Amino acid sequence: MEGERRASEARSSDLQVGGVGGERTGAGIPLLGDSGSCAPLQADVLVLDEDEDDLEVFSKDASLMDINSFSPMMPTSPLSMINQIKFEDESDLKDLFITVDEPESYVTTIETFITYRIITKTSRGEFDSSEFEVRRRYQDFLWLKGKLEEAHPTLIIPPLPEKFIVKGMVERFNDDFIETRKKALHKFLNRIADHPTLTFNEDFKVFLTAQAWELSSHKKQGPGLLSRMGQTVRAVASSFRGVKNRPEEFMEMNNFIEIFSQKINLIDKISQRIYKEEREYFEEMKEYGPIHVLWSASEEDLVDTLKGIASCIEKCCKATEKQMSGLSEALLPAVHEYVLYSEMLMGVMKRRDQIQAELDSKVEALTYRKGDTDLLTEEIGKLEDKVECANNALKADWERWKQNMQNDIKSAFTDMAEENIHYYEQCLATWESFLTTQTDLHIEEDSEDKL
Repeated sequence: MEGERRASEARSSDLQVGGVGGERTGAGIPLLGDSGSCAPLQADVLVLDEDEDDLEVFSKDASLMDINSFSPMMPTSPLSMINQIKFEDESDLKDLFITVDEPESYVTTIETFITYRIITKTSRGEFDSSEFEVRRRYQDFLWLKGKLEEAHPTLIIPPLPEKFIVKGMVERFNDDFIETRKKALHKFLNRIADHPTLTFNEDFKVFLTAQAWELSSHKKQGPGLLSRMGQTVRAVASSFRGVKNRPEEFMEMNNFIEIFSQKINLIDKISQRIYKEEREYFEEMKEYGPIHVLWSASEEDLVDTLKGIASCIEKCCKATEKQMSGLSEALLPAVHEYVLYSEMLMGVMKRRDQIQAELDSKVEALTYRKGDTDLLTEEIGKLEDKVECANNALKADWERWKQNMQNDIKSAFTDMAEENIHYYEQCLATWESFLTTQTDLHIEEDSEDKL
């Protein structure tokens, strides 16, 4: 009890109670309801993914691995004392731990899909137990992402790995794909758990705790298909109207997103190309060393030299393999995750503009007296509050996201630099050792000649 009290007091410095039904939201990220108080915003977004098939294969040679899963604010560089201090400080405050593991394949006459075990451990009082174990498939994660976007349209929702169908594949789900997706989904959930507002979303709690039949029943609640279609039509109409006077700070934000998207996509493509070329180099190296050993069998005077070369190539080959592993587990996933984040940011800006466009249309209608004046005035007042809260939520979450992004990118490049230094030092030491043995060999041969 004392531990729970301390954890509750620690959280209260960063969290406030607000919204409908006492929902807890992150301080500094207000969310507006119809009453004028801060509560989850409802976006005019249509989500129709529950019946999609799950024959997907993740993407474009990219590997989203498990980096910084437990805290997006915590860089991974092993040499950073600051990182260690952050980890120690944050571990005392963290009260929700999520693990995604044990993927299982299911093959039916209709579809093939994978489920993942999700274990949740928590000390939060709003949970009925301290530990939960459920199984979820990819479309369940898609549902959760959609519900978060619907409830919090101007918060930056963590990205999911892409859903792709690759034609002509014999194996729809190979081991590498399953492992990659498992780690990506693990990171997705922990990003949400670490978010000051999303972590208290009710649908997130249901996702973590409900059994499969309970989740299926929960999904059927809420607006029906026709209602969601109507919301989508209104959202599309708002997007066509556009925003007349987007605030300057959001113009700057949009410009940043466009430039960031261009740069991070370019870095992602080049990094993937470098990784592919290194893999080809590695395959060539594996064949290169044994050739020298075969050659030494027919060159008696070069036996030691050729075998020495073969040994050096083998050692460098192992170092290259380790370097490639570090690249695929550190830099590539970090960069690619922010490629996906750039797409999420564009969606957030679009949803913010839709909310403002709705307000602009009401103001225009009132100006030209297109409708009930009193009703329009009331709606405009609510929409003004909604726009203000949407803007404040985005501004607060934007700063949090930028700080996380900078930490993650710095950490990824720092780790890459450390891996490269270690790799080149290993190769340098290997070849220097070879040169030393060759020098000693020449000295011995010269001594024998003099005798």
